[in-house]
Amino acid sequence: MTLAQAALPSVGPIVDVDALVDRVVPILVFLVALTVVAEICDAAGLFDAAAHWAARLAGGRVVVLWLLIASLSTVSTILLSLDTTAVLLTPVAIVVARQVGAAATPFAMTTLWLANTGSLLLPVSNLTNLLARRPFSALGLDARGYIALMWRPALVAVVMTVAVLWLVNRRSLAGHFSAPPRAEPHDPGLMLMAGVVVLLMAAGFVIGVQPAYPAVAAALALLVLTSVRAPVLLRGIRPPWLTVAALCVLFLVVDTALRHGLEEVLRSVMGTGTRTLDLLRVSGIGAVSANAIDNLPAYLALEPTVSDAPTRLAALLIGVNAGPLVIPWGSVATILWLRQCRRAGLAVSVRQLALQGLLCAVVVVVAATVSTSL
Repeated sequence: MTLAQAALPSVGPIVDVDALVDRVVPILVFLVALTVVAEICDAAGLFDAAAHWAARLAGGRVVVLWLLIASLSTVSTILLSLDTTAVLLTPVAIVVARQVGAAATPFAMTTLWLANTGSLLLPVSNLTNLLARRPFSALGLDARGYIALMWRPALVAVVMTVAVLWLVNRRSLAGHFSAPPRAEPHDPGLMLMAGVVVLLMAAGFVIGVQPAYPAVAAALALLVLTSVRAPVLLRGIRPPWLTVAALCVLFLVVDTALRHGLEEVLRSVMGTGTRTLDLLRVSGIGAVSANAIDNLPAYLALEPTVSDAPTRLAALLIGVNAGPLVIPWGSVATILWLRQCRRAGLAVSVRQLALQGLLCAVVVVVAATVSTSL
């Protein structure tokens, strides 16, 4: 070693590639597999049939139909992730609302808000939850432990979201309709098999298996079944390769920033402690950060500052999952939702989206955070 080399300070690696790959690859595999599952279910008519079944079950009351669509949105988000609800269920909800003569905007807002606020219960409901698996595991919580910790804020978030939605849209939801529409004709056998595969996949998520495994198994099973019964449907399957590439870049940028001083700055902002006010501080900063720069980079940047306690991690997830309802880029799901609304010919006021989203975000984040300390 030369004197010049000895005088240089020791600098760690810019990015720990091995550790990053070990953490990120299963999440990206899960994202691709789940997208394939969701799109095949949509092509098989599962979402369409469920929405029209809700219309028949509603008994001619718009508010009951809306509540059933809200329930479907919640289940879709929990089992198939928020992006599935935003992309695949939103157009169906808009069409069903128009077919029964109801205002389409409340139904569309329902799928958007519940796609975000309903994504707390299972690790697979949101990519942020999957990223949180490692710090939760380090604190001794497996998938069941995660559900035990998150079920209460998850329930509160959904209930408060529905309450705010009703309060804002109660006049539009007060009408009646006479003849519920029928769903488009589909292959009932493929639809039934798709539903069974989704339920089996969800069971794998709940029992604590690495989520990528049941997702990949479900995707392969549906690809085989569809290729046998309706191979033409496979032409419409579009795995999210651009999203995967963008996430890879995002993970690298955030990891590099954390290694070069960002973590210490954020620790001073996030504070410490697990009292209710401490948790509200965490969730509030998480929500504001998610609206400012998107919820994924917000979570990645803030995670090291809350990894010392399960309730602090839970509060951060509440903030970055349920909070980004104000700015369109706060969540990828919101961007995808806006695109689907435009394709359906539904004009959405950005001002209305921001004002109503702010109301919902504040109510839901505060209520869900307080419930974690009960």
